[in-house]
Amino acid sequence: MNTAYSLSDTDMLHADVSSRYILRVRDMAKADKPRERLLAHGPQGLALAELVAILWGTGTRREDVLSMSRRLLREYGERAVLHETDPKRLASALDIPLGKACQVIACLELGRRFYAKGYGDKPVYVRTSQQAYHYVRPIAHSQKEQLRGLYLSSRYEVIHDEVISVGTLTASIIHPREVFQPALTHGAAAVIVAHNHPSGDSTPTEADREITLRLREAGELLGIELLDHLVVTPQQYYSIIEGTMSV
Repeated sequence: MNTAYSLSDTDMLHADVSSRYILRVRDMAKADKPRERLLAHGPQGLALAELVAILWGTGTRREDVLSMSRRLLREYGERAVLHETDPKRLASALDIPLGKACQVIACLELGRRFYAKGYGDKPVYVRTSQQAYHYVRPIAHSQKEQLRGLYLSSRYEVIHDEVISVGTLTASIIHPREVFQPALTHGAAAVIVAHNHPSGDSTPTEADREITLRLREAGELLGIELLDHLVVTPQQYYSIIEGTMSV
């Protein structure tokens, strides 16, 4: 059953590289290269990965620039990249040079300062576990375990989205302050956390349940509700709060 989330009343105030051959930029026909396509068609005609590839200019000795930019967007998620502000965390999570992570963060900060209204033309509302799953589903394809936080207003509008941690999740590593600090910073009334299981099995582990319990208790103290904790895979998800598995 996929029931709608319900916020409680509160008086508190408070937001692997594949072995198959991949065409490298240098092997492309000149007209198909990102920079030439930008000149011919303008920025609106380019995919996000092509724009990032132009920003970076070159890749590394082991990875072509276009492959690396595609991996950035696929493994980290477009929205999560948009809100990332720590180049060291981005570089570590994706194993990319720190200088290239700095370029991305600096470019996004320019965008944030020029356009203060943030991501998208319309607000995004998340009222059910299914809606939350579709929002965070891109992380299901990551080969590293990734904890993602969605921070909601009292009207269930997503006001912030952040990658909280990358790597194997255990209760001893994930501290409630890492989850709830962004909620305090952005004035969120509620939080949804989600993480992927690269194994493809969405069944929560004992550690997943322990983390959920700790976060619920911390949220109660702060007056910020933990609405859900999802375990996601490409085909399905498990809501630990609802105790149900869905597709």
